[in-house]
Amino acid sequence: MLRRWLYVIWLLLGVFVISACRDVAPTPPSGEVTTSYPVDSGEASVTLVPLSPYPVGTATAVSTPATHSSPAPVGDNQQFLPLLTNPQPTQTAVPTATPVPIPPTPTPIPTIDVAALTAQLQASGLQFVPVKIGFHVGVGGNSRYLDEWMTQLDAAGIPFFLKSVDNAQPILFAQELMKKSGVPHVLVFRKTSNEISYDVPDYNLPPEEAARQHWQIHMAAFPPELDPSLVWLETINEVDKTRAEWLGAFALETAQLALRDGFKWAAFGWSSGEPEPEHWQTPSMLAFLRLAGQYPDRLAVALHEYSFVQDNIADGYPFKIGRFLELFRICDQYGIPRPTVLITEWGWTYQTVPAPQQAIEDIAWAAGLYAPYPQVKGAAIWYLGNGFGGIADQAQKLIRPLTQFTLTHYYTAPLPPAQAPTDPTQFLP
Repeated sequence: MLRRWLYVIWLLLGVFVISACRDVAPTPPSGEVTTSYPVDSGEASVTLVPLSPYPVGTATAVSTPATHSSPAPVGDNQQFLPLLTNPQPTQTAVPTATPVPIPPTPTPIPTIDVAALTAQLQASGLQFVPVKIGFHVGVGGNSRYLDEWMTQLDAAGIPFFLKSVDNAQPILFAQELMKKSGVPHVLVFRKTSNEISYDVPDYNLPPEEAARQHWQIHMAAFPPELDPSLVWLETINEVDKTRAEWLGAFALETAQLALRDGFKWAAFGWSSGEPEPEHWQTPSMLAFLRLAGQYPDRLAVALHEYSFVQDNIADGYPFKIGRFLELFRICDQYGIPRPTVLITEWGWTYQTVPAPQQAIEDIAWAAGLYAPYPQVKGAAIWYLGNGFGGIADQAQKLIRPLTQFTLTHYYTAPLPPAQAPTDPTQFLP
């Protein structure tokens, strides 16, 4: 009996010792980190990737026609956002630092004080002129940060230039900003189609009849949400320069229709390097220019200015970029007020845009060229829409750098009635 009781006590002691050992965590070897994650967690690794940087600077006055100050180099202010890059399951979970949340818009930067500068310059007989270079958009493409560009410039009281083809949405966004702020943004809309000839009129008709028919199809297609008292309508594009007298009569009739219907209308949309000086001087063309001079807020001349060379924006200057100077020279010669000019396509080539650093340097020169002429309302960088070799992905990279440059730089022009001369040598790059 005694032996039996001793055996039972020995068994109970063994169970107790084994249970106690199971409750004690083993001490890890020196330097090893324990974790509560399973060995194969399946979690994706997160890599911090630099956001496309845009420079930060301070307000810079750019004298005109003196040389402009060099823009701040792109890349001075790098920002970072968390971005998933080729996520793969990790074999062992490793604790990582929690990324600091980054706001969706850039860090605010010091901007020019439009009201203060305007008053200060007027006392010196000058007027404040912002950077007049904006963007050309369409359907599709890549316009990321375009709303940000519009919103920041509008908040700073700086007017921007925006052209859109077939896509009323960005123009509507800008229009509503304009209604609330009163900042005089310059907005241009054009309709195009492969099925209906929106781009050019019917040259086989008498010009007056062609104008009436062409105006009718554009009236039927004009987006009802857009305000014709705020948005310029461009109805023709890259017309035949050899028909100058016909086009002058067409433009004269279309202008009368636009004035009758309460629209702001931009004529011609000449290709870069067109027209020739004599084409401005036909009887009907001079009559149209006189009418446009009488109604600068309602009638305009649309031009395209490209260098056709990616690495030299001033190639062939002033016969491509700067060709508007010849129009103004002819108007001065005939005693006609310089008409409003909208450069509705502007840039390098139809399919390429330089890297942001070079592009901003080119834009700085061109902005200085346009600044002394208040009749030039702006120029639209080609192109954020679909097609044309995917140029939108290149042009989109300019949105934030151009936003910064516009917020921190300005130019000057003579106060009316004084006018800048049209001698192109004053703006040689």
